[in-house]
This record gives sequence, structure tokens and C-alpha cells, in this order.
Amino acid sequence: SFTKPIEPAYVEELQDATLGMVRTEVRSKHGDSHLGHVFPDGPPDRGGLRYCINSASLRFIHRDDMEAEGYGEYLNQVENVT
Repeated sequence: SFTKPIEPAYVEELQDATLGMVRTEVRSKHGDSHLGHVFPDGPPDRGGLRYCINSASLRFIHRDDMEAEGYGEYLNQVENVT
């Protein structure tokens, strides 16, 4: 899970009242596809939110490949772990 979107402008949050519960759905703003849900039980020191994003909606790109794949502008938001 994540504590926030890298680009909040690219996602929208909608009320989801399915399955007998009320929660917040996270959708792609441009593709209108379901990404997952956000819950208010995340780490308090990181804003208190927990974004549970479905793995099928993610494309993992190794940090070393981000520039070549067109994601260089986000390098400063990804930890460099060796």
C-alpha cells in the first residue's frame, strides 16, 4: 500500500457503497479504471491514509530504468535503495 498518490491530479476518489460497506474508491482520472481503495488507517506521521492499490493496475519500473521509460521527473520521489 501507499500513503499518497505521486500525482494527485491523475486520480479521483469516489464513494463506493458496494459489498455492504462504505469506502473510498480510487480511479484513474484519464482511463476511468478502478485502481483500488483508500482507507483512513495509514501511518499518522504520513497523513493517516492507506492507499490499497490493486497490483494488476500497477506497472513496476526499476528505478534505474525510470528515465528511459519516461518517468525521470519522478526520480526524486522514489528512494534509492541499494
